[in-house]
Order: sequence, then structure tokens, then C-alpha cells
Amino acid sequence: MRQEPRKDIRKTTGYSRLSADRHPVLECVRTDASEAFLWRHDDYPCEFSAWNIHPEHEIHLITNASGVALVGDHIGRFEPGHFSIIGGGLPHDWVAEIGPGEVIHKRDVVLQFSAGRLRQAAAFLPELGEIDRLLTLSLRGLDFHGETRRRAAILLPRIGTVRGPERLAVFFELLALLAGSDEYTVLSSSGFVPNLDSVTLTLIDRAQAFIFENIKSDIRLSEVADLVGMQESSFSRFFKKNSGNSFTDYVTKLRISLACRMLADSGTPVTDICFEVGYSNISNFNRLFRKVRGVTPSGYRRLAGQRALSRVAEPPDARAAASLVAAE
Repeated sequence: MRQEPRKDIRKTTGYSRLSADRHPVLECVRTDASEAFLWRHDDYPCEFSAWNIHPEHEIHLITNASGVALVGDHIGRFEPGHFSIIGGGLPHDWVAEIGPGEVIHKRDVVLQFSAGRLRQAAAFLPELGEIDRLLTLSLRGLDFHGETRRRAAILLPRIGTVRGPERLAVFFELLALLAGSDEYTVLSSSGFVPNLDSVTLTLIDRAQAFIFENIKSDIRLSEVADLVGMQESSFSRFFKKNSGNSFTDYVTKLRISLACRMLADSGTPVTDICFEVGYSNISNFNRLFRKVRGVTPSGYRRLAGQRALSRVAEPPDARAAASLVAAE
């Protein structure tokens, strides 16, 4: 196996995470007295670029980056236009691949709101009851696609350009669009119930940071357990409960996600990609790739090429939505 040198997880290289000395964010969402929800642009990395939770629901649009999405026990890829809603109390993180010192300006458009306040308002505005199913489903995280994503990627940025009743009206239009859609994928499994205390979040974030930074090398359970000060067996159970994946499955999914990016974005031979993502045996790589993605690496490359061609044919407003946000 090609061995990559161990990386100091306090440095911002590759899949960037915050320092291992920094506690993951229990984000405190504060709205102004004149606002019903919080809307903002986020650069990457920023103070919230960590495995984080908050009681508010979050609507999230990625405008100009790709990487790995971590939502509960879900591990998947995101690309520009990725649109999701994450329920309150569900740990999440979007990790982009950047160079040392690099900052992706206005990578995210984020809207955070209290589901409880909306449910209270439904007592006086009964029509709001129609979004209750969306609020419940999103407790596991929802990733939208198709026409819903195209329209939502226009509405969410627009909220930041208007004020007063018009701002609230666009917010309700967005919620109505998402609530009435069947173009979504549920992300986290119903059985994922992690511990959400600050100590657990700190240790999981530290372990994840080490795995991300050394994903191309031979990562052993024993060294990650030692990093967080646990015995192997205890750490194995701890990691499975609080990440939703066994250590081995977590590493495999991250490696396959990295391979997917290389297959889609480059002409690098499959054999070389196998070594680049930490595997020494092409047969093993092919087997694991098919197990995770349902197709062979070569088949995935063909599908990615077909998808890229279909994007060229998208209506101009769908392609322009992300660039409009980035230019604001």
C-alpha cells in the first residue's frame, strides 16, 4: 500500500476541519427582535465548520463547493446546488476539500428557524399545519433534488434580498414548496440516537478530523482510540453509537466518496484512484465500491459523465442560481 505521511490535524489541509483542540459547536442561534428566523451567508471554513448541533431546524444550500456531507449517520457527497433541511438536534457537517489557508467565500446560504414557534403560530394560522409533516421528516435530514431543488435554490437566496412581510412571504413559499415535494431523500436512519453532550461531540469530532486528514493512508482503529484516550473495544462501541457507522464502514464510505469525486472530475485511471484513496488491492476496491454505490467504479464514471452532459441542457436560471448567490 502506498503510505501517505501522517498529517497534523491542527493544520488546514485537504478535507479541512477545525483544530482538534477546539470543541465542536453547540450553535446558539440568535435572531433579532424584528426577525422570525436567521438568514446568512457562511464562508468556509468558519466558526461553525465542525460536527455541530442546534435545536433549530436548518435549511442549507451549497453554492460553490463539493465535498463530504455528514448528517447523522449519513455519509455522502455534496456538490454546488446541494439543498437540504436538517431537523433540530441532528448533528451535521459539510466538509469541503481546500488547500492550506484557502477560504471559500459565501459557500453556504443558511436559514435557521424554530419549529416550535411555527407550530405555535399554527394555532392562529391553521394553514401552517400543512408543514408539520416536513418538520417531522426533517428530523432525520432531507436532501432535495429535481425541480424542487431548482426552485428552492432560487427562493432561499431571495430571502436575503427582501425585508418585512415580503421576507416572511418568501420564507413561507419556500416551506410550502418543500412540504409539498416528493423529490427528496431521507438521510439519517431512524435508529441513530447519539449522545449529544459536549464531551461526546468533542471526541467524535477529534476522531473524525484525524480520519479525514489521513484518509489516504492505512488508518488503524488502535491509533484513533489512542488519540481520544480510549481502549480499542470501548472506542469501537462509542464510535458506532455516536457516528452511526462502525469504524471500518465509516472509513470505507469516506474513501469511496473521495473516489467518486476523482472518477467524476478527472480522467485518472481507476487503478491509480484505488491507491490514491488508501487501497492496495484493486479487486477489494472494486468490491467495496460496488457495495457502497451499487455500480462499479467504471460504471460510476460513465453515469457521472451522463449527468454532466444533462446539466449543460438545464434552463439558464437553474445554472445561474448558485452564481447569483455567490455574487451578492
